[in-house]
Amino acid sequence: MITTLDQMVEKVLGSGKKHRIAVASAQDDNTIAAIGMAVSGGFAEAILVGDSAKILSSCKRIPLNPKKFRVVHTGNEEDASREAVRLTRENEADVVMKGMVGTDIFLKAVMDKENGIMIPGAVLTYVGAIELAGYRKLLFVTDPAVIPYPGLDQKTAMINYALEMTREFGICKPRIALMGASEKASSYFHYSADYSALCRLAKSGGLGDCIVDGPLDLFLACDPESVRIKGIDTPVAGDADILLFPSLESCNPFYKSLMLFGKGMLAGLVRGTSKPVIVMSRSESERSKYYCIALSCLMA
Repeated sequence: MITTLDQMVEKVLGSGKKHRIAVASAQDDNTIAAIGMAVSGGFAEAILVGDSAKILSSCKRIPLNPKKFRVVHTGNEEDASREAVRLTRENEADVVMKGMVGTDIFLKAVMDKENGIMIPGAVLTYVGAIELAGYRKLLFVTDPAVIPYPGLDQKTAMINYALEMTREFGICKPRIALMGASEKASSYFHYSADYSALCRLAKSGGLGDCIVDGPLDLFLACDPESVRIKGIDTPVAGDADILLFPSLESCNPFYKSLMLFGKGMLAGLVRGTSKPVIVMSRSESERSKYYCIALSCLMA
């Protein structure tokens, strides 16, 4: 079982495979530095798409030899996003990554019905693995980036994507906490009916070999001592691998607070596409971007 992001990188390195990463608007230092680490590590090649002058200037600041990369010049964010997605769709790249471009612009290119890389009929969502000093293993969260208020079918897809990812980390029977403000179901919370349906689906074997329970608050999901003190009977037992949140508005601030105040490190991907898609905040650290690149290679 992989319990740290560095162990994940070791697994990627151990595969001996090298994947091609197309980066849209690849002109910020953190993104280029992270790509440089992956290229130097031997598990990636990079195509940097965007303003070539700014890309070369960033390479000079870091410093990195721009000859390590293939540079493709485009005039604006929209063109950079479309070109990076095209390269991936036409198998000139294995992964597409967001650089210094707005998420809405980037995802518009990914989701384009004619020229994007969405799987027809699939749910587009996001799963991330977070490493924290205060938790004994990696914590997977969904969805902090894409779906504002997921319905039951979307929540089911979110769980299945998270399970697919955790199993690449060697987690045989993941524990999934359906997150809420309390462990008490209530008609006041719109997600309660969906959570009941998901628990029934899991008990019937419809989600495979996993444990699902909720609603649970964060203490019951991640702290065994809180479970003991409260005397709550939950099979998650304060040992969650995956946290599923009822809305983007609840998940996004949670994940960002872990990054900012908890000094967490993230590896995450958009799911529902034919090739891995890396979407990160433009302010995210070089190290987290590096881990996202490694994860994309693991899932490619």
